[in-house]
Parts: sequence; structure tokens; C-alpha cells
Amino acid sequence: MVHQMIPTNSNPAPRASSNKSVMVHSLVLWGMALIVGMLSACGSAPMRYPSDSVPVAAPAPVPVKPAAPAPGAATGPSKGRWTTVAWSELPGFEEDNLFEAWNAWIKSCERPAPQFASYCGDVRRLSIATPEQQREWMRQSFQPQRLESSQGDPNGLLTGYFEPQLDASRVPTATFTVPLYMPPRTLGQRKPWYNRREIDTLPEAQAALQGRAIAYLADPVDALVLQIQGSGRLRVAQPDGTSRLVRVAYAGTNDQPYRSVGRWLLDQGLIKDASWPGIKAWLAQNPQRQQELLWSNPRVVFFKEEAMSELDAAFGPKGAQGVALTPGRSIAVDSSGSIPYGTPVWLASTGTQTKLQRLVLAQDTGSAIVGAVRADYFAGWGVEAQELAGRLRQPLQMWVIWPK
Repeated sequence: MVHQMIPTNSNPAPRASSNKSVMVHSLVLWGMALIVGMLSACGSAPMRYPSDSVPVAAPAPVPVKPAAPAPGAATGPSKGRWTTVAWSELPGFEEDNLFEAWNAWIKSCERPAPQFASYCGDVRRLSIATPEQQREWMRQSFQPQRLESSQGDPNGLLTGYFEPQLDASRVPTATFTVPLYMPPRTLGQRKPWYNRREIDTLPEAQAALQGRAIAYLADPVDALVLQIQGSGRLRVAQPDGTSRLVRVAYAGTNDQPYRSVGRWLLDQGLIKDASWPGIKAWLAQNPQRQQELLWSNPRVVFFKEEAMSELDAAFGPKGAQGVALTPGRSIAVDSSGSIPYGTPVWLASTGTQTKLQRLVLAQDTGSAIVGAVRADYFAGWGVEAQELAGRLRQPLQMWVIWPK
């Protein structure tokens, strides 16, 4: 999926990260980390905008490495380095509930990288094994490689992304007035396509989008957040009073630059707190300027609708690898190829409120996810996932789990 994180820089590209692709509702409690880390773009693609993340429309080809790199060797365009280490150097490895990560690993085996394809039979067989048996198999089959920058620095940054979940209507009503569009048929005929302001005001842009609305939301800020994340779940009201859960996934953009609304407010000196509560407070005091705020970001993301079965609802959207993301066990990584999609990674990150030491799978990407020691953590969906993704902006260390 493609997500865009919400960084405050002005030129993020579309996650998880297709780009990594994933998301949730309720903006009230978002912290500064979400605005600074996510308002800049997880489209992922296709897509994450993941941080600038937007999920990507089509999975990128998996980079192929013939063998594990020699210690200290550069691994790709991001010039990250791998250093061979002992299993004992992985903090928390003995305590992790590995069975939670096994679902994500099995998902990766639906589209495995060449280096891992031969292990998928064991991965499936060990899905019913104990964590101790899973750990022993990993020790026998793989070797940890510590990720470092090209200068040898093992420290990086962890942020988070999520899948918004919002109420919606199939038709415009007095409450639901904000359309989510599928790509216009003329999208490829004009590059860049109309910007956000032109889409709202020009008759020719509105005519091109006639009949292209998938659903309608109640809040234009919610629509903006959904576009930043690159994917989301909609509870669509049905005529009988029930609701139906559907997913909207990244399907493209208008090719306009991404601009953070938080950065726009800060640059004008309108607020000092660029958190969602700070932005919401400013909007409450200045409702007449909401449209101006939204127009400060010219990029618009278009969606496609995906049906959701009961099984689909247990996982997130598809990431750049082309497999569904697993809450708490999927990450978006730099798309340059220093970590092939489908690679198991040991993640260690400690912040003021959150400590994460666990096995995750590199299954997504995002335009703001740049660097060897850099990851965007898929938190899932719902209020708790939103709050976790909003506060995640903390130090990170990573170890690639590579075949011997």
C-alpha cells in the first residue's frame, strides 16, 4: 500500500508504504509526532503516504542479492552497511512471542523474495511450533546482520502509520458531503492534474470527476488524513440501517507536490503546536480558514474500492510487497533495496512511552522512509493504533535476519 507520512518538509512523495501500504479514525488525540511525521506525505504509495507514506499502486520488483553481504559492505543505493553479529546481541530476542510474527512471515511467503523462498515450507510447518522451536530454527538457518549507515552508525528513526476507519455514505447527504474519488479518466492526459483548489473550484475539473465518487465523508480533514495514509476502512451506511465495511486503497495522485498543513501553519506563525489537537484548536477558532488550510496542500490522492471478507478484516491493506500487512509485525522500509521486501528484521526501539523489541517483516515502503536504519511501523487500525502511530517518533536499531 502506499502511505505518506506527515512530515513537515514540503516535498514528500506518495506506502507502505504500492507502497507500503495502512490506518484508522479519530483525530482528536493525535500528537505532534503524527503531524510532523505524517502530514508530509505513507502513500504509501502506494501508495504509506506512510510518513509521507502512500501505498504504491503496483508492487515494486524485489531486489535480488545473491548472498549475504560481507561485513561492512554497502548494500544498495542507500549505502547502508550490514555487520554480522551474534544472536545474543538482539535485545529481547528470547522474550518475543514469535508466533505473533509468524502470520506476517506466512504472508510474505505468498510472494517471497528469492533468498527466502526455499524457507517457506519450514515457515508454514513451524506455524504451530513453540516459540522456542521457532527461535532454534532461526538460529540454525539464519545469521543476524546489524544495519548501519554508510558511516557505520547503527542508530536511526522509527515512526508509525495506521489504517483510518471512518463512517461514510454512498451518496451525498447533509452530513456526508466530502467525496473520495477514484482516478478520473483524464488523469493521464494532463500532468500534473488539477490541484486541490482547482478540483474544488474549476467546472472542468469537477466535470472530469463527475460520477467518480466512491463514497462521502463528513469531515474534509478526515479525508485529508485518509489521503496521507494512502488507505483506509469505511463503514458505509446501508439502506436497512446497518453498515458494511469496505477498504479504499491508493490508486494514484494528481501529481502535485505534497505540502504539510502543519508546516503551513507553523511557517505563518499561526500556531506553535503542530499536533492534531493544536490544529483542531486553531480550526475551532478559525473555521472560516479551513478551506485555506486544506488548499495549502495541492496533492490529492485517488482511491479504488476493495471488498473486505472476514479474513481480510484481520489484516491491513497490501503493502509494496503485494501482501496484506500484519498489525504490529509489518514495517515499511526504504525502497532503494538495502532491505528486500519480505525480509525478516529484528527491531529495537525505546521511547518515552513505547518500547518495541520484536521480529517484524519488511513488507511496505513510503516516500518519506529514506535511509538504511529507517522504518515505519504498521500499528493497525482503530483508536489505539492511531494513537500509537501518532506518538511513534523515536530512536531505532535494526538487524536483518539473513540466510546463512
